[in-house]
Amino acid sequence: MDSKKANEFYARLKEQLAETSAWPSDFLYKFIVPTDRDKIDQINKVFDNTGAVIESKKSSKGKYTSVSVTVNLKNPDEVIKKYKEVGLIEGVISL
Repeated sequence: MDSKKANEFYARLKEQLAETSAWPSDFLYKFIVPTDRDKIDQINKVFDNTGAVIESKKSSKGKYTSVSVTVNLKNPDEVIKKYKEVGLIEGVISL
């Protein structure tokens, strides 16, 4: 995603989160990643020391793993910050 589209996406997301949730709030992230322990560990590191509950489940053929992260965050900016951090990990798809 080019930076202009990314900025527009995150601005819309921030607005929607502010309108639909009372903060602080639990937020559920969902990611799809090729089944690779290193990539899953990188996602886990992004949420280290946040009190996040992280669950992962391999696809039926084992090629991909879905990672669900539930974490209590203070505001929409924190949600976006974590999306951007995970976005730096190659091959991760954010849902």
